[in-house]
Amino acid sequence: MGPELIFIAHLSVTVGEPIDLGEVVDGHRRLIPILGGTVEGPLLRGRVLPGGADHQILRTATLTELDARYALETDEGERIAVHNMGIRSGADDDIAALLRGEQVPPDRIYFRSQPRLSSAAGRLAWMNERLFVGSGHRLPSSVELDVYQLT
Repeated sequence: MGPELIFIAHLSVTVGEPIDLGEVVDGHRRLIPILGGTVEGPLLRGRVLPGGADHQILRTATLTELDARYALETDEGERIAVHNMGIRSGADDDIAALLRGEQVPPDRIYFRSQPRLSSAAGRLAWMNERLFVGSGHRLPSSVELDVYQLT
């Protein structure tokens, strides 16, 4: 029997203006500041703390590798470290529109990730022993991410 998915939460991550670092040996680098946001779901509720960032590498005109690190705080005050790695791809025109800060329908962009959630001992310690997957959508000022636990 294969794995199943359990919905954990929807993260609405507010992001700042991209910082363009230019061409490097492995592609075009951008840094996207994480300014805050909300976490709402049946197993997790709280907020995205400001101070993280998404370190992106634009490998081609249609493929971006994502490497975001940030923190969550639950309504109960528990803190969770997030390391979310993923890819975003689509047609040339759609990716170019995203890079210009325009909205593109989510069904035209493939945006999947592997969030690693790490929590201290306590009520959420189970997160340290589970794998998660995410499905995202980029808006002009936020990243919308649904997080699921693999059973």
